[in-house]
Amino acid sequence: MPIRLRAGSGNVVFHVLNRGARRGQLFYQAADYCAFLRVLVEAQARIAVRILCFILMPNHWHLILWPEQDDDLTDFVQWFTMTHALRWHRAKGTPGTGAVYQGRFRAIPVQNDPHFLTVCRYVERNASRAGLVARAEDWPWSSAWTGTSPGPRPLLAAWPVERPACWPEWLNAAPQEREVAAIRDAIRRRIPYGEPEWSRETAVRLHLTGGLRGPGRPRTQPPLAVAGAAGFGEAARSGSGEGLVVSPW
Repeated sequence: MPIRLRAGSGNVVFHVLNRGARRGQLFYQAADYCAFLRVLVEAQARIAVRILCFILMPNHWHLILWPEQDDDLTDFVQWFTMTHALRWHRAKGTPGTGAVYQGRFRAIPVQNDPHFLTVCRYVERNASRAGLVARAEDWPWSSAWTGTSPGPRPLLAAWPVERPACWPEWLNAAPQEREVAAIRDAIRRRIPYGEPEWSRETAVRLHLTGGLRGPGRPRTQPPLAVAGAAGFGEAARSGSGEGLVVSPW
């Protein structure tokens, strides 16, 4: 069962992610991606959680979510992952053969400042960084996609931070590995991603202090300013339906 993020989680942006059990493949063909997005649309109709950006990869997915009420995030993600898992087994003819997901989803609070833009770029760059497409907007299973929709799409809410006018160029710029490392460190340790003081205060408020560094440990470097930043995302190599994206996220 996922951790219940209740008191204080309303109106906080979260980077939410999960992957297939034993890093197994979740999506083999276009119909699999469409089925997941259809469940996401249904979940959005049931629970008012704002979706800011997303990407589906062959064996994992990322969502940037902005719940309005304290209970909404866990209720939303629990419903759509359980519903997706049931339908996935039904479509593959594999009910009763084991878990679809590796376990609990991860939900990382994100500060509404340049850290937010950094995480959104990390998410939308996954496919291009993995070598699945040349440019981020060429991957049809992400919020960066600019072509005709191949299936149902969730409604995307306005961002809490202004999107830079140079966003397409920024998405496709060369990666800054230290920013990738900082995001992955927050994911691995399940701690808020933002300025040190905000991260600590948010971790205490949401009871996510288990992964915080002790006194005297080095502080995480802040993200680069938009004008000088370069792109980043998941480090992996694969093809949709032709192999797995073996990645730490």
